[in-house]
Amino acid sequence: MTDYIKSSFIIEEEIRIKGIPAIIFRPRGAKELPSIIFYHGWGSDKNTQRIRGFILAAAGYQVVIPDAVYHGERNPLADYSMAAVKEYFWDIIFSNMEEYSTIEKELILKYNTEPDRIAVMGNSMGGFTAAGIFTHNKNIKALTVFNCSCSWESFNKQNFQIDMTEKLERLTRKAVEMDPYNHIGMLKDRPILMLHGDSDTLVPVEGQRDFYDKFYTIYQEKEKIKLVEYPGLNHFVTTNMMEESINWLGRYL
Repeated sequence: MTDYIKSSFIIEEEIRIKGIPAIIFRPRGAKELPSIIFYHGWGSDKNTQRIRGFILAAAGYQVVIPDAVYHGERNPLADYSMAAVKEYFWDIIFSNMEEYSTIEKELILKYNTEPDRIAVMGNSMGGFTAAGIFTHNKNIKALTVFNCSCSWESFNKQNFQIDMTEKLERLTRKAVEMDPYNHIGMLKDRPILMLHGDSDTLVPVEGQRDFYDKFYTIYQEKEKIKLVEYPGLNHFVTTNMMEESINWLGRYL
């Protein structure tokens, strides 16, 4: 582990949750805590997200960052090229979604997690993951995503229509079935914050605009869904995004 973060107020610990390697951050001395499960992006891992875990823990939350399959300690790929994206992207997201219930149960049983105060958060591929988990787990209190698309079918049409293999066709069909965009009843009036650079060349912001425009019209509590675009920003997470996230969590978690 890289040890560039030191604090007498934040406990940082490498853990395994039923074999899933993760890092947990929590304020020292705290008892039961509102918790955030943070999912990293494509080609990243739990260790490269440590500063974000530390920032969120400093704001009073317990934060867990797991390694996704094919990342970090879990059989990482030799490269993370576009060919690998097509081969593994949705496999990884669906694996994360399947593992969520295991992580949640262990956090409640062993790490003093308040069952009714859990949020999910993620960047890029981790944002896709967090959006899927939030959609299909109604007990989760809040969602924050950076630089992803909550309109999975739209994203697939833009990125995966060339050289479709049998496996990719199967995964894209599953993505349509699980797509947050297609599950209004599961999401209506639940807190969703989307943060995105308007010049993102990897995951264009248009998918989030479509999602926001559709869901804003059906939300009765309009303040619970929010899209913030950052002018001129490409595929990055900024300090302003982290601040916006903490404000959102303070309101809804």
